[in-house]
Amino acid sequence: MNRYLTTTVRLLMDNLLPPLIRDSRWFMYPFYLLAYRGRSLNAAMNFKRNVYGFSREDYVEFYSSLDSISRNRETDLNGLCMRRVLETLDPTDQSVLDVGCGNGYLLKCIHERFPELTLAGCDVKKPVDTSFFEFVSCDVARLPFADKSFDVVSCCHTLEHLLELPRAWEELKRVARRELAIVVPRQRYYYYTLDEHVNFFPDEASLVRGLELNHEDYVALSLWGDWFIRVRLNGRDADSPNGAS
Repeated sequence: MNRYLTTTVRLLMDNLLPPLIRDSRWFMYPFYLLAYRGRSLNAAMNFKRNVYGFSREDYVEFYSSLDSISRNRETDLNGLCMRRVLETLDPTDQSVLDVGCGNGYLLKCIHERFPELTLAGCDVKKPVDTSFFEFVSCDVARLPFADKSFDVVSCCHTLEHLLELPRAWEELKRVARRELAIVVPRQRYYYYTLDEHVNFFPDEASLVRGLELNHEDYVALSLWGDWFIRVRLNGRDADSPNGAS
């Protein structure tokens, strides 16, 4: 299902409906029925309660076997965020890591535009086509890369799923040499959300708290229901396209 359509529906529901209705199990049941194709509805609707008891194996199995409308679309990135991620790269970059790479869509777009770059991706499930990048199956909170291994590290629609958010955030900064390009939903907390999210960032203050951005040189932009965050780690002007000062 089109990302713009699902985001628009989410924004309307989250902001216009009274919370008593919006977060009612009975009101949300038909949406879950559609989104999860009628399968594993109890597990999906009680995800936020159960996930904190998951083992590492349970977590990987859940996401590897997930078969929902959102998980089967080509990408969760909207066009505005995609453009901003691509603008993070410049001719001096040599390597990019996409953390939570999914089916490799972002890496494919980067490869088509910057074929000379060395690309890597990691996730819990291996994509079908990894011919143009190195893939590693790993935990975001325990990245198996040396410090400052990649010029740019991207992480799109992943941090909202993570139980160990502070540790994962430190790992992203550890393996990046120059910049981070981050995308997370701009979303209010509700118990019943069709997306398996455990972290919510409805405003910039929640970003600052959740990612400790008060310690970073960053720019955060609200782009059609999502946050794009560009963090400068070493010697770039994060507020200018392509690293130009």
